[in-house]
Amino acid sequence: MSRGLTLGKFAPLHRGHQYLIEMALSEVDELIVMIYDSPETTRIPLRVRSGWIRKLYPEVRIVEAWDGPGLVGDTPEIRHLHEDYIRSRLDGYAVTHFYSSEFYGEHISKALRATDRRIDPERRRVPVSGTSVRAKPYANREFVDPVVYRDLVVWVVFLGAPCTGKTTLTRRLAERYDTVWMPEYGREYWENHHIDRRLTPEQLVEIAEEHREREERAVVEANKYFLVDTDATTTYMFSLYYHGRAHPRLDLLAHEARCRYDVFFLCEDDFPYRNTPDRSG
Repeated sequence: MSRGLTLGKFAPLHRGHQYLIEMALSEVDELIVMIYDSPETTRIPLRVRSGWIRKLYPEVRIVEAWDGPGLVGDTPEIRHLHEDYIRSRLDGYAVTHFYSSEFYGEHISKALRATDRRIDPERRRVPVSGTSVRAKPYANREFVDPVVYRDLVVWVVFLGAPCTGKTTLTRRLAERYDTVWMPEYGREYWENHHIDRRLTPEQLVEIAEEHREREERAVVEANKYFLVDTDATTTYMFSLYYHGRAHPRLDLLAHEARCRYDVFFLCEDDFPYRNTPDRSG
């Protein structure tokens, strides 16, 4: 059985990394990807970076190197430091191929007694680096999968009842920062589907789900900031107001919204409510 290993910060994962991973998957029976924490390099948590690879390559075995060495260089001391750490994290697994595009491919391959597979070291196949993507994500977004790019921008959401300025603020800030914004889908849906100015609990779920899907399509064009008019929380509050309850799916979407965005602006604390349960937990 052949087993490959590659490692890095993946800060962020880009098309060059993906080309290497895909080459490795085509050549070996099993592939291990070791991901270093590296908080000195990126603000994006290790769990998020490993999540990219898990989602795009579910067949890969991930090793999260939370305590990996932070020193980089080509001295004997640094070489041995990394070699010893890698061997300790492999937990006895024998590696037959080591994949990289860097100078360390030679000495780590020797330490592991593995074939040295250097993939596109001169970046001719995929002319990009993690440094360039970190410096200018928007300019380099063609080299980043949408699964990754969505986490490279700051998600900003504006909340509040109708006529509290959400749409105006979102649109004008998008113009100021030269980025895209996501309009409130609920308004469009209500105009086309309401009966006697009411929507059913199931229709409110449709609003929240379609709004999220449109966000995912729009965020790939965001430049540093992604500005969003309303989230599932607002839809949830209207469901309570109109029906005294919310569909379980809508309740889940509203709960997930608390972690979906980076910055929240409440334009006015006058959400309609009735029989609102305690959601503090």
